[in-house]
Amino acid sequence: MTQKPLIREAVPEDLSILWGMIHELGAAKDAGYFEHVLERQKKSDLTLYILHADGQAAGYGILNWQPKYGLYRKLEIPEVQDLNVMPAFRRRGFAQNLITHCEELARAKGRTQMGIAVSVHSSFGPAQRLYFKLGYVPDGMGATYDRAAIDFAAFKPVDDQLCLMLVKDL
Repeated sequence: MTQKPLIREAVPEDLSILWGMIHELGAAKDAGYFEHVLERQKKSDLTLYILHADGQAAGYGILNWQPKYGLYRKLEIPEVQDLNVMPAFRRRGFAQNLITHCEELARAKGRTQMGIAVSVHSSFGPAQRLYFKLGYVPDGMGATYDRAAIDFAAFKPVDDQLCLMLVKDL
């Protein structure tokens, strides 16, 4: 049986770990991304979590209490964001563990729904399947680009900002 990862709140001393994961993933993040996230964490707007397993950093994710997406803000729906599991730790339930952890925290704060976004690009297929399996459904507002509604017949690049916004009743 797969052991659950340790999930802990990130601290400034974790910056090298976080940037190392980004480098290993080959992902692109703006300079200062994690530093900005940790500043927002100090204000209790969000929490950045790091997953650890087998003595290594296995991934990270954010629980954002003040998401950018207008519908989530209006309805006070927290959002799981920027969830990444390192390739060596995938398919072991770690993403699901972090999502469940965030859902429990939201329930404890009296929230009745959780939000999560997923890119429509095929490279996000495993995440799409996982989120639907966990009970997340489209919010009915259509696709967004950078968390804003897309006008009918508008052209947008198919990248990680072209998302379907999902919700789940807790």
